[in-house]
Amino acid sequence: MSYDAYQSYQTVHLHAQTAQASPVQLVLVLMDGLLDELARARAHIEARRYELKAASLERCVNIINGLSSALDLDSGGEVVHNLARLYDYCAERLHRAGVDLNVALIDEVQRLMAQIRGGWQGVLQRHG
Repeated sequence: MSYDAYQSYQTVHLHAQTAQASPVQLVLVLMDGLLDELARARAHIEARRYELKAASLERCVNIINGLSSALDLDSGGEVVHNLARLYDYCAERLHRAGVDLNVALIDEVQRLMAQIRGGWQGVLQRHG
């Protein structure tokens, strides 16, 4: 399958996932996209594809910023503020990973985001 065909498939699949999604389901879609992109960024560093690495890490930071901007800091309480700080930390770690070409930093962010995704998955299971 060509890259363009794959991108078209991914776009259609994403639209189908988000068309009727709840806010929690949308967060899970973003988390899944983030985790996929983190894996790509890691592979780009390992393969020394530095231009692709930069674009991939930028997409990761954009997803994290999107997740962060959706937080209701005024009424969300301590958990929301902690999550905002975690998102900021992860964005900083990805910046450092790109500068230092350090896949361990990407792995750290991947682990953190996988844990957060698990929490959101639990919310979805409990509240639908």
